[in-house]
Amino acid sequence: MIAANDPARSSWLNVAADSDFSIQNLPFGIFKTAASDARAASAIGDQVVDLAALHRLGFFEGIELPEGVFESDTLNDFIALGQPVWRAVRDRISDILKSDSTYSLKDEASQQAEVLFPMAEVEMLLPVYVRDYTDFYSSEEHATNVGTMFRGKENALMPNWKHLPVGYHGRASSIIVSGTDVHRPKGQTKADDADPAYGPSRLLDFELEMAFIIGKSTTLGDQVTTGEADAHIFGMVLFNDWSARDIQKWEYVPLGPFLGKSFASSISPWIVTLDALEPFRVAGPVQQPAVLPYLQYEGDKNFDIQLEVDIETAGGDAQTVCVSNHKHLYWNINQQLAHHTVNGCNINVGDMMASGTISGPAEGSYGSMLEITWRGTKPVQMPDGTERKFLQDGDSLVIRGFSQKEGVRVGFGEVRGKVLPTK
Repeated sequence: MIAANDPARSSWLNVAADSDFSIQNLPFGIFKTAASDARAASAIGDQVVDLAALHRLGFFEGIELPEGVFESDTLNDFIALGQPVWRAVRDRISDILKSDSTYSLKDEASQQAEVLFPMAEVEMLLPVYVRDYTDFYSSEEHATNVGTMFRGKENALMPNWKHLPVGYHGRASSIIVSGTDVHRPKGQTKADDADPAYGPSRLLDFELEMAFIIGKSTTLGDQVTTGEADAHIFGMVLFNDWSARDIQKWEYVPLGPFLGKSFASSISPWIVTLDALEPFRVAGPVQQPAVLPYLQYEGDKNFDIQLEVDIETAGGDAQTVCVSNHKHLYWNINQQLAHHTVNGCNINVGDMMASGTISGPAEGSYGSMLEITWRGTKPVQMPDGTERKFLQDGDSLVIRGFSQKEGVRVGFGEVRGKVLPTK
């Protein structure tokens, strides 16, 4: 067992039972305060743990870490040190914070003042520099729903869909951290009975997704197998793939998504490691027909991660519009990475690969407004008496996610974004 995953561990810090950031989690992120520059952190309960301060005070003695590795505005240099180092650092943080810790932080108020910061008083930043971003299309339920709307039930899935993880290369520069507002995009659209027109998107949507962060680079020509994939993945984040459906509909043939997607994608600030998610692995859906050998895998590669989406109005009223789960994905992250590299495409530390919309089998688990309202024919009723076919200016979209088992909760916090009017 990974030491930090021990379900019997508790912390000398006060951690609420429903906190996403239990001692069994210990995610990684980047934060800053009003008085300090950006640096690396972990989280426990409602506290941010300053890793640069821990390093400076000697708490990582015995782990080979470059000087200043945690004093950066991204985690890329730390991640590049490799899986054994990630694991050793997380285990050490756990040892420092566990209830029977022998490390001095537990009893030294002056050290605590250097290391611990209330989460409500810090600013969380984008945790990694993302050079490349790929978005997959891995939910059979989502692909079937969208295909049924536009092609009919008999032709819902394209002929290749059950043979390979479909994906496209997205825009890395517009990936933003939770809390960053999003302006309604403008673009070219075309109604069925009209000429093309230019203006603000009228059909602004979200997509409930998760993304994984590459932790080990490859060189051009190399392939990562499904069995090797875990060692190349640092961890996961919540991901909202904002989508302008009217722009997307007009532009996507023949080369796929472009301006309807590239204006913004929001992620949660904390990266939960694959190590922390290990206890929550579950089997994925049965894949029929059988996949080609390079996509075959052993063991459980999906995760039982409960996901929830709320729309909050400008007045503060909230409505849950989706409850889904990562375990529904037809194509798992190991298969996604194996397919991405099968042609020799090289990957870099910090690259981000998103799942595509995660929809479940029931209407309440659909992961986009396109599906929830079935192209606007079934509006969502809001607590303030208004309704939503798609997102309106002033709305905030909030995605939350967590895993829970045998009294242990490992969560991601939230990814939040507010829709502002077109610039």
